[in-house]
Amino acid sequence: MIDMGVLEADTATLRHGAGAFRSARDVVAVRGPDAEEYLQGQLSQDVIGLTVGATADTLLLEPDGKLSALLRVTRTDGQGFVLDVDAGYGDAVVARLRRFLLRAKVELETLDWRCLSLRGAGVDEAAGGLLTVLAERGVLALPFEWNGWRGVDLLGPSDVVLGPDGLDLPPGIVACGADAVEACRIVSGVPAMGAELTPKTIPHEAGVVARTVSFTKGCYTGQELVARIDSRGGNVPRRLVGIVAPAGPPEADALSPGMTLHAGEVPDGDAAAADKVVGTLTSAAWTVELGAWAGLAYLHRNVDAPGPVRLRSGDGIGESRPARAALLPLAE
Repeated sequence: MIDMGVLEADTATLRHGAGAFRSARDVVAVRGPDAEEYLQGQLSQDVIGLTVGATADTLLLEPDGKLSALLRVTRTDGQGFVLDVDAGYGDAVVARLRRFLLRAKVELETLDWRCLSLRGAGVDEAAGGLLTVLAERGVLALPFEWNGWRGVDLLGPSDVVLGPDGLDLPPGIVACGADAVEACRIVSGVPAMGAELTPKTIPHEAGVVARTVSFTKGCYTGQELVARIDSRGGNVPRRLVGIVAPAGPPEADALSPGMTLHAGEVPDGDAAAADKVVGTLTSAAWTVELGAWAGLAYLHRNVDAPGPVRLRSGDGIGESRPARAALLPLAE
């Protein structure tokens, strides 16, 4: 049961105030005399161009150009970097990096760190004192921006960076629930590992190339596919879009991952067996910003977005439901 009062208040805080929540992240330290050169050849961003304290979103790819992970790289000193990725994928990042390490003088270590995320237009004003205190204790304050959703991630040792319920938050910073965080993520079009991003994902499909890839650096593992698709205008068989169901009560007709997408308006007969699948829902949540259920999905390039689509349950049984495909973000 969705508590609409809490959801509305948390959403407003995460957008316009200063909302706090625990981001589940795995953190890996990369150190050594060859760390810079090695990461330059493995990550899609220009690692050499990062000054101490600078951070950037980047891709770690397989040799065929498919995705290993969307992560963030931060330079901590001349020979050290920190990589952070959605929780559950740290071991995969380490394994992928070790695969091509060979004789490079690089050490990889999984860190017992946490991430406290602050989001909203009021973060800078409300969190100034907190950022100063935590910086003195070695916590990284990493800026966040995705399609206009802004804030900062506080990344550091677990005994320093506590959760929003365990930290004495300064006045004006409010702990927010997971439902509102997920709704804001979907409306903002932020892809998540395991949902929108999998080992089968081609970076251009997810719309992450512009923010994660340097086209002026040297070669890196997986570069060929990214460069080839970009030279052809970024055309891929499918792309990540938003899906919005007709407005209605949140308790009715919930969307859920795994639902299939079908092109156009509801046809006469609406036979499931003959209905061509043109996409799959990857994430879904009720959002007070739209007053409707919304989700993220990969949609075939032959289907217009924005435009009408229909949804079916993952088992393909029953009638389809009308919805619309929309470009991301779903709201400013």
